[in-house]
Amino acid sequence: MAGRALLALVPVLAVFFFSVRDVASKSFAISNNCEYTVWPGILSSAGSAGMDSTGFVLAPGESRTMSVPTGWSGRLWGRTHCSTDDATGKFTCVTGDCGSGRQDCAGGGAAPPVTLAEFTMDGSGGMDFYDVSLVDGYNLPMLVAPQGAAAGGNCAPTGCMVDLNGACPADLRVASTMASGGVACRSACEAFGSAQYCCSGKYGNPNTCRPSAYSLFFKNACPRAYSYAYDDATSTFTCAGGDTAYAITFCPSTTSVKSGGQNSAGLPLMNDTMVYLAGDQVNAAAARHSLVVVLLAFAVSMALTCILH
Repeated sequence: MAGRALLALVPVLAVFFFSVRDVASKSFAISNNCEYTVWPGILSSAGSAGMDSTGFVLAPGESRTMSVPTGWSGRLWGRTHCSTDDATGKFTCVTGDCGSGRQDCAGGGAAPPVTLAEFTMDGSGGMDFYDVSLVDGYNLPMLVAPQGAAAGGNCAPTGCMVDLNGACPADLRVASTMASGGVACRSACEAFGSAQYCCSGKYGNPNTCRPSAYSLFFKNACPRAYSYAYDDATSTFTCAGGDTAYAITFCPSTTSVKSGGQNSAGLPLMNDTMVYLAGDQVNAAAARHSLVVVLLAFAVSMALTCILH
């Protein structure tokens, strides 16, 4: 009897084993390479299993690895310039605040402008889909790099490795006494609220909503990141399902990946004419030159937009 009962349990144990293995098969290794503290925030999509944490703190140089449930979808971002009010005990952040009043976001999303990493695990065809989006603006550099992925799909690092806060156009810049060059860079949608920039109303489809001079500012700096709502062709990445780990790095060094690395669409991961955050990568003269190049390109784009319209 005992033997038969044990044999009957074998299929159940096998299902349990593989279920547990699948739940823990993917992971996020989240690292803070910034010279300042970052508070990652995490929001799971409706109907998706939750993560172990929805918000925590990473001091400069710190990392945290998290298991990712099978089929998880959601977004992850970094909050900056956070503090707790001594009188009320309320926790708030200047950028990326999720409105919970606590370090954990507890179901709250990121207030723009913010750099977002977006994921759908085990999606269509068993593929993982991921991107880094600047559609809601930008607050800090971020890199998403798959590790240990099986062959297949457009499986490549993506992100925005550039410090855009200093080069941000004046009408998009979020100023603060905490940083002389601004703390974030808004999207044109947030800054102006027009249907054209927000891809809404009659502009709510890829035929009528086209790149603007503002979205091109982001795209030219970060070629693989989403720059506006219909930027799918060059900004969505996929990895074959399996035991894939994703390294998510705030303020990545340009040595994290080869600067000339190409994805299957032929796009570089970053634009070498831009200013990088890490202090060992450009000297002051090069930084000033890069900033002039960026602002000149933006001015030309704006002029062309005015002429065409």
